[in-house]
Amino acid sequence: MAPPPRLRSDLIARAIIRQSAMDGRMAVIARKGDADAGSILVVLNGRGGQGVVLSQTRTQDGENAWLRATGPDPVGESEVQDYVARQLRYDPDLWVLEIDAADFSPPFQAILL
Repeated sequence: MAPPPRLRSDLIARAIIRQSAMDGRMAVIARKGDADAGSILVVLNGRGGQGVVLSQTRTQDGENAWLRATGPDPVGESEVQDYVARQLRYDPDLWVLEIDAADFSPPFQAILL
């Protein structure tokens, strides 16, 4: 079975920013990547300088999902920034979105792995 069609990265990024605003959360595009096929990292910034990085992935069945790339628990701001910097070295087409999320939950429907 073929994987479902993939939406353009710029459309996904703008939709996430819009959903954040509708949820009353501050959100910004910290870095624009390739408009068509750039991967997206979502940084959920909590209080006290901690954060969680979500990275796009797919389930075994090919469904869109998000991986808690920095682990199951929030990490310090420097660890978040180090993770993002490492990923940018591997993928210069990467998008980075930052969202205020006191509870570290995304403002969009997501399968979290």
